[in-house]
Amino acid sequence: MEIITIAVGSTRRPKVNAVREALDLIGPSLDSTARFEITGVEVPSGVRQTPLLRENIMQGARQRAEALLQIAREKNNPWKYFVGLEGGLDVVHENRTRQVFLESWAYVSDSSGRGAFGQSGAVLVPEPLAIRVVDQGVELSEAIDAFSGGQGIRDAQGAWGVLTRNLITRQDAFRVALINAFAPFYNREIYSSQAVKARA
Repeated sequence: MEIITIAVGSTRRPKVNAVREALDLIGPSLDSTARFEITGVEVPSGVRQTPLLRENIMQGARQRAEALLQIAREKNNPWKYFVGLEGGLDVVHENRTRQVFLESWAYVSDSSGRGAFGQSGAVLVPEPLAIRVVDQGVELSEAIDAFSGGQGIRDAQGAWGVLTRNLITRQDAFRVALINAFAPFYNREIYSSQAVKARA
């Protein structure tokens, strides 16, 4: 049985567990005969601790995956897929009103460098919390602890869990983002250029 290793650009439990849960669902479609292993490696995102624009969140996810690919090439590691996960805030102005949303993004690439993004959705951030992070520059992990009266929330349910009363946790959000990012890999027929042309 072939062993396929997925490299994840973090060792944080919610992120690694999100990959494990996503693979439970999509693994058979990626390769029904393989066994999947996950290795977590801390790599820099290249963006601020709490990104404040969707583009920066996506950039952080992609740069984590690209850093893993670089490590694999330098060390000749047999990793097959490279996963970057990044959460942050997207600040938008709609009808002259500022709204701040928490988002979780994934970027997945294979050893050839082919990659895809996936996102899990967004949840509105309360204005007092948005002021602390966006206007006062406090990191979200620190601000959400103070906001909710908890400690170490980033490594537990995350801000997602606090904002949704644990109906969606940080791990849940990353799992959905991963399933979406992996779609071109486990659903190749739909995403192939010939299939797209045939349906045009």
